[in-house]
Amino acid sequence: MAGPGVWPNTRFTETQPFTAPWAGPTRAERGRVGNRLKYALTGDEVKKICMQRFIKIDGKVRTDITYPAGFMDVISIDKTGENFRLIYDTKGRFAVHRITPEEAKYKLCKVRKIFVGTKGIPHLVTHDARTIRYPDPLIKVNDTIQIDLETGKISDFIKFDTGNLCMVTGGANLGRIGVITNRERHPGSFDVVHVKDANGNSFATRLSNIFVIGKGNKPWISLPRGKGIRLTIAEERDKRLAAKQSSG
Repeated sequence: MAGPGVWPNTRFTETQPFTAPWAGPTRAERGRVGNRLKYALTGDEVKKICMQRFIKIDGKVRTDITYPAGFMDVISIDKTGENFRLIYDTKGRFAVHRITPEEAKYKLCKVRKIFVGTKGIPHLVTHDARTIRYPDPLIKVNDTIQIDLETGKISDFIKFDTGNLCMVTGGANLGRIGVITNRERHPGSFDVVHVKDANGNSFATRLSNIFVIGKGNKPWISLPRGKGIRLTIAEERDKRLAAKQSSG
């Protein structure tokens, strides 16, 4: 069955659950975790687990098996005491990254929009469709806010600025992590941001694809193995050969 590129290339059988996340706070192509944790292999097993209220997304129990999980969402399983954050790997696919209980208490959100509502009340809207009233006036569009999942309030924020660490959330460089080095402004078109990864490789992407995840080069979330560094084909080959020789 065909699916968007961020879904892992998994072969589905008639007994495996496939739920289409066409409604919810995240975009449809970002919305499927899909039997990544191997706790359920059939649709009935998925329903049983969810209906027992074992699964929490961003601190809230979810019993709807079609509820879409998206980038930066925190998935908690109280029964096993496990917590995961949904991020991208360097191949541009969703990765279910295991995190500590302490890290599971918060979530990073990108600010998409800031506006003044009725009675002059300021609001901001995040990438996961949260609307928060009375934000700090220093917070601007493209900044990243840290949300306390228990209270739903902003606990801290990171400015979109050169020198800060970011993850690419779209385009050809999806999943790569690096430090923002420059921003090119193009009035009437797309602004371009230049990024340099930990290996010194530079690349560029649209501003809309940039998600700031740390101040300076220190991330506010734990990162998966590889730290967001995309290897070349030759580097991947050498890595496989080295692993094969060490195991042999």
